[in-house]
Amino acid sequence: MQALRTAATGMAAQQLNVEVISNNIANMNTVGFKRQRAEFQDLLYQSIERAGAQSSDQGTVVPTGVQIGGGVKAGSVYRITGQGAMTGTGNDYDLAVQGRGYLQVLMPTGETAYTRAGNLSLNDQGQLVTEDGYQIQPSITIASDALDVTISKSGQVQITKAGAAAPEVAGQIELATFVNEAGLEAMGDNLYMESGASGPAVTGAPGTTGFGQLLQGYTEASNVDAVSEITALIVAQRAYEMNSKVITTADEMLQAANQVKA
Repeated sequence: MQALRTAATGMAAQQLNVEVISNNIANMNTVGFKRQRAEFQDLLYQSIERAGAQSSDQGTVVPTGVQIGGGVKAGSVYRITGQGAMTGTGNDYDLAVQGRGYLQVLMPTGETAYTRAGNLSLNDQGQLVTEDGYQIQPSITIASDALDVTISKSGQVQITKAGAAAPEVAGQIELATFVNEAGLEAMGDNLYMESGASGPAVTGAPGTTGFGQLLQGYTEASNVDAVSEITALIVAQRAYEMNSKVITTADEMLQAANQVKA
């Protein structure tokens, strides 16, 4: 009975849906996290009677035909890159990107990764780094005798030293954008890598055309909405239960057919 296999694909699809939703909920408080959404596609159809086929010698045709669907499959898990809320931290090294763009991170392998998580700090060399100690690119070094650090909306880093009449420039932070941000490959640790789907990175100064601005002393919160996720979880759970009910019903029908006596 085709209904058994069809319902099984539905249960598998809703299981994936719940796994995506659970990951979103688990990362509600992850800095810079972007929620995901599972998308599905119907499977191939079995044509029992093809629409448009001739149904008589007089040239009449079948208007709709008979097609039986084979169920559902996962089409993609899409990342929604909408802006998260700005959260004030009071830390001079924390940065939030307001608008488009990713901070560039130098990995130990020499590759460049990208992140929206701007909870930064200084390492033992005075370099601006992520939570895991990876340097922000271009590299920014803060002098040990700096009394104050100011990062402008355009990414210019200035430090003030004792006795100095004016602040001095310590570096310039740049952002990277992509044609298809949803195509970035998630690596964990709030990091993304360029992929064939994302297109190459385009770098530029914050605040210029096509790039967002930086907010010093803020981080970007996760864009997960708790109410929406709980609602989606309930819908996925009910869909799973209904597919389970289809399997139970199909089993009862087969049982009834098996009990028929000649």
